[in-house]
Amino acid sequence: QVQLVESGGGLVQAGGSLRLSCAASGSTFSINAMGWYRQAPQKQRELVARITNGGSTKYADSVKGRFTISRDNAENTVYLQMNSLKPEDTAVYYCNAVALTIATLDGMDDYWGQGTQVTVSS
Repeated sequence: QVQLVESGGGLVQAGGSLRLSCAASGSTFSINAMGWYRQAPQKQRELVARITNGGSTKYADSVKGRFTISRDNAENTVYLQMNSLKPEDTAVYYCNAVALTIATLDGMDDYWGQGTQVTVSS
């Protein structure tokens, strides 16, 4: 089992910055990748950024050049630095971890944080 606890959301004006943090606990040794998703009202949850244990990253086109994902493996924490925020970035942001299924050792499990609200005002 992996538990994810998020922090760092809030209200910010357009052009401002926020840094989201997600601390993982439990069977953190089994985590292969962590990422951030977001869900705006009346929209589907979408991938924002992902980082693997090896450091490879992937970003949604809409946030490239503005957001940076990083991971502190020693602290089992992933961060999302969000710069040049736009009103369309307003959403609930969810931390995600992909971890090896311990019971079977043949699959991956998805774990989710509780979500943190990011609101960008114009």
